[in-house]
Amino acid sequence: MIPKIPRDRDDDYGAAAIKARQDFVREHTGSRVEHQASYSLDPSTLPGNIENFYGVAQVPIGLAGPLLVNGEHATGEYFVPLATTEGTLVASYNRGMKLCRDAGGVTTTVLDDKMQRAPVFSFGSAREARDFRDWLDEHFEEIAAAAETTTSTGKLVEIQKFSVSKLLYTRFNYTTGDAAGQNLTGKATFAACAWIKQNYPRELHFLLEGQFATDKKTSVVNMLHTRGKRVVAEITLPAALVEEQMHVSTDKLFSARLKGQLGSIMSVTNNNGNHSANGITALFIATGQDVANVAESSALYGFSELLPNGDFYASITLPSLIIATYGGGTGLATQRESLEILGCYGAGGVYKLAEIIAATVLAGELSLGSAVVAEEWVQAHDDLGRNRP
Repeated sequence: MIPKIPRDRDDDYGAAAIKARQDFVREHTGSRVEHQASYSLDPSTLPGNIENFYGVAQVPIGLAGPLLVNGEHATGEYFVPLATTEGTLVASYNRGMKLCRDAGGVTTTVLDDKMQRAPVFSFGSAREARDFRDWLDEHFEEIAAAAETTTSTGKLVEIQKFSVSKLLYTRFNYTTGDAAGQNLTGKATFAACAWIKQNYPRELHFLLEGQFATDKKTSVVNMLHTRGKRVVAEITLPAALVEEQMHVSTDKLFSARLKGQLGSIMSVTNNNGNHSANGITALFIATGQDVANVAESSALYGFSELLPNGDFYASITLPSLIIATYGGGTGLATQRESLEILGCYGAGGVYKLAEIIAATVLAGELSLGSAVVAEEWVQAHDDLGRNRP
């Protein structure tokens, strides 16, 4: 007999069902699940977020800041909660935030906002696929209306079209309000495709997702065309300030950036920065984002200039930052508290959160990049990053 995880069809998030699963783990694994079984959240809030609930994973949260942001949505100083088990990470971001604050703060700009579902339509020939492409343009308003019957916040703003052989790959682009929007766009696009199939005068077949939205996978198409929020963080650092706080000259910092650019090209990576995934992941865990979206969200375009007076201009662009301040895991107990610390929880907070994340990433890029050039990186990990129980 294969042992079955206990479930209660009537009250699967009640105390009895949870205890039955905890006892099941103890019986079949030998683990006491002492710490996993201790939590303060209310299990009744978990339906829709997790199944077979039996406990929690406690991840330490450290505070970095204040981070000074000069954005259009985030303005002022913010203390940033970072959930991680990597020693030196919070300290490094904290150091970068101090540098940016003393230089006058990070300027942030949200450039674009799109979330996709990408159906592929198949036909008998390339000409039929071409004719359907033109038909989509002629009937966009009706298609959008059909899609938007499924959502109160999502808006279909564009259908991109890419012809290959007798196939037409599409990207249905939506704005999704304060939700990340993957489920929203899936439901809306399915309704749109049902309308298309019913009203298109010739035969067609479609697959709701043709793997061209590249959900939870890094891709050039999303880096170029945006998935989630496209946001820029930029700053100009005085040369004397960099020398004083980072123990490195700006010309050496810029020279290292050029070498890093070539290394990024050679390795065909999804960004030419240092460690964008570190800050993004720590913020995602703290604020209840879908952590698998780090695969896309960590994509980064870094750009720097050594100015004639020796000052250092640095910027990062996050082209596919997938975040939410409403829905998903954002409303759970500890995650909501982190969003409230940032002043981002709920409606109207998602662009503010995007700007804070971008500014945090830039601070981390500057700190780590400086530590490598100043040859302080290894020593920092020796001092702060080793935990040997």
